[in-house]
Amino acid sequence: MLLRPVSRLPSPPSWISRLSPPMPLRAKVTNPAFQAAVTMSTSTDIPKELPGDEPNDVLFNSMYGLRSIELNRPKKLNSLNGSMVRKILPRLKEWEKSHLASIVLISGAGPKALCAGGDVAALALQNEQGESGSQASTDFFGLEYRLDHSIATYSKPVISFMDGITMGGGVGLSMHAPFRIATEKTVFAMPETTIGFFPDVGGSFLLPRLDGETGTYLALTSERLNGVQALYSGIATHYLHSSVLANVTQRLSELVFQDDLDLPGRLDLVNKTMAEFSLGLPSLQEEPILLAGELRNAIDRCFRFNTVEEIFQALEAETEQKAWAQKTLETLSSRSPTSLKVTLRQQRLGKKWSISETFQREHAIAGKFMRHPDFIEGVKARLMSKPPRQAEWQPPKLENVSAEDVEKFFEIPDGESRLKLLSEGDYTRYPHERFALPREVDIEAFVRERRLGPKKTIEEFAKKWDQKEGVREKVAEVLNRRTISDNHGWRWV
Repeated sequence: MLLRPVSRLPSPPSWISRLSPPMPLRAKVTNPAFQAAVTMSTSTDIPKELPGDEPNDVLFNSMYGLRSIELNRPKKLNSLNGSMVRKILPRLKEWEKSHLASIVLISGAGPKALCAGGDVAALALQNEQGESGSQASTDFFGLEYRLDHSIATYSKPVISFMDGITMGGGVGLSMHAPFRIATEKTVFAMPETTIGFFPDVGGSFLLPRLDGETGTYLALTSERLNGVQALYSGIATHYLHSSVLANVTQRLSELVFQDDLDLPGRLDLVNKTMAEFSLGLPSLQEEPILLAGELRNAIDRCFRFNTVEEIFQALEAETEQKAWAQKTLETLSSRSPTSLKVTLRQQRLGKKWSISETFQREHAIAGKFMRHPDFIEGVKARLMSKPPRQAEWQPPKLENVSAEDVEKFFEIPDGESRLKLLSEGDYTRYPHERFALPREVDIEAFVRERRLGPKKTIEEFAKKWDQKEGVREKVAEVLNRRTISDNHGWRWV
């Protein structure tokens, strides 16, 4: 069946255009030291399967124009390993060149997970073999990041079904795709500080670009977002019930794009198509927005600082959300001090990194963690011990981790080779962010410029976002929290 492309979404509002000018394909590299070491290292060496790779740990399928990637290790919650990456990357590159392949879909086998993360237990055991094992683990991360970057810069629509647990490596396979579909079973988290690591797989790019300090909060605490909360936070672009995913897949496979339709037009058609299958969002009475209201204010208050010590002090001084602050302090106190400090520094620096620089820098950071004792200890304590135990971190306290220790994770030695990527695509803002709910900075820009009042502002955003579900709720929450009406009129505070 030949389907004509529906009309595109309306152009972004004028205030967004002024706030966020279009990004060129090759974004400027922001760090001079990094620029000197590498301009944009790419390689045509596409990984191949190796003897001993697991059979059938990834399943591939073709259905008309749809190409699907199904992670197939359900007993291990589809945790990602080198064997899987070596299968996926060649297929992605093959489909990118094929005129018959129109859309790529990523999903996980079984009812529990898209992907619970990388197979870190295997990496920890590998690291115990010494330098050769640490290097092999670092090489795995390089392979994984090349896959994530390929998805982030893919020239065709990519859709990820975040149906179930989506953590760590699963986030890398999802978050950089134009379409991330949350369901009632979605459980999102970046739990790396729990195991003496840092939020990688592009977390340096994704998390700092979330509203306010929510990215910093999620990065340091590993807080989970369930179901529709992934949509409200900006992690997911759509929320669908898991029961409709099979029908969505069938419908997407039937889409036929006209030859002259460019990538933005194809993405708009996919976006419209998925909206057809929405069964609505849970009511706010049933599932209120989690990172909202006074809790959100407290997150921004406490996590805005540039040192972990200041964040601890702010949490200790917090009075309006005292129970939450105490629980958060207990959580952070159990984390690796090194991981906390490196992660906070990563969140601040990552705001300026391009998507390519992100993965190349993260590769270097990951390599340093593979040689740090906290990673092995964290994985063994939290994932391999029965029952899990509190890890014994080295060093054990925040004051024992100096600023110099942290900066070593970000140093770029002269002449050191950079991770070779498989694509030259680059940007400093997601080019497809319009498919998610409006960002708080966009709402602020509109309020400051237009001053239409809450009701008209909500209607304007709903119209501009083509009546997308969740827009009204998100904009209303932001306006309730960030605007007041007094003798000076209605205004942003």
